[in-house]
Amino acid sequence: MDSVAKALEEVPHSALPQGCITVETLIMWFCILATDDEDVKDVALQIHFTLIQAFCCENDINILRVNNTRRLAEILGGGGGGTEREPMDLHCVLVNSPHSTSWKDPALSKVNRFCRESRCMDQWVPIINLPER
Repeated sequence: MDSVAKALEEVPHSALPQGCITVETLIMWFCILATDDEDVKDVALQIHFTLIQAFCCENDINILRVNNTRRLAEILGGGGGGTEREPMDLHCVLVNSPHSTSWKDPALSKVNRFCRESRCMDQWVPIINLPER
């Protein structure tokens, strides 16, 4: 599971310069749903996640849940390093299919394989712990 967490960290980081990260749209390759401990009690967010999960399952889109929105923001370069801009809402991060087929990333293959294997074990939305750095 730790190696999948590391691969999951690499995918958004390499997808960002490729222009393959979208926040809050539904044309995607796979979906990352991120929460922190305090988000568990947010009913609206949980309903939002349920609808996204239903859409993704219906359309055969891989879904992963991560437990650390701050770490995800760091991976995507929005870790708050002194910038004055509004922080991004990273509860739902979508990795789009690239416009060209030139983006071949071993981390993406690893994450996709993990999602397929998880579904075979009836874990449709596996949870990945993103370690602090």
